[in-house]
Amino acid sequence: MEPDNLLLNQYILSQAHTNVPKICFIPTASGDADNYIEKFYETFNKLTCEPPHLSLFSPNFIDLKAYVLQHDVLYVGRGNTSNMLLLWKEWELDTILKEAYEKEMILAGISAGSICWFEESVTDSMNNKLSKIDGLGFLTGSNCPHYDGESNRRPSYHELIKSGEIKAGYAVDDGIALHFKDEELSASVSSRPTAKAYAVDQKVK
Repeated sequence: MEPDNLLLNQYILSQAHTNVPKICFIPTASGDADNYIEKFYETFNKLTCEPPHLSLFSPNFIDLKAYVLQHDVLYVGRGNTSNMLLLWKEWELDTILKEAYEKEMILAGISAGSICWFEESVTDSMNNKLSKIDGLGFLTGSNCPHYDGESNRRPSYHELIKSGEIKAGYAVDDGIALHFKDEELSASVSSRPTAKAYAVDQKVK
């Protein structure tokens, strides 16, 4: 979420089949950090939508499944992917998200909230060392965010694919969104003039 650049946020909301989408922020990966939740509201209150959030650390719901499935868009935030996925499993939120996916709700996210939808990805969740992590598997292959934003992301992702440790997949510069429909890449969308998306396989140099 870029406070001064709302293009990707607007794009996400435009995919909903309603004039005022309900977009639920899931900040689990940040430990439900207060300043991150505040930033979400500050950003999305500028747009035409209803922006509640979901807290697993200070539960703000009675029935988790009912709360999640009442929204049009689920937006997962950045942070520690490993911790997020473990907590989701404990709450059975991973199963609820699968149901949301099958109901064709819009699932989106940034960084940890992007890689979680794939089979495999690159994460620095474990002692800040980039390594493979298994995701929810809604999308096949792997994903690598921050391709231009962190100097070690690109070489680490290349090495993991070359070694066969993770599957081929997609890498994105900061400011890029990958839009999947029916589990196929439909488009790559950029909020920055020079940002790019890449398909990466074992032939990469």
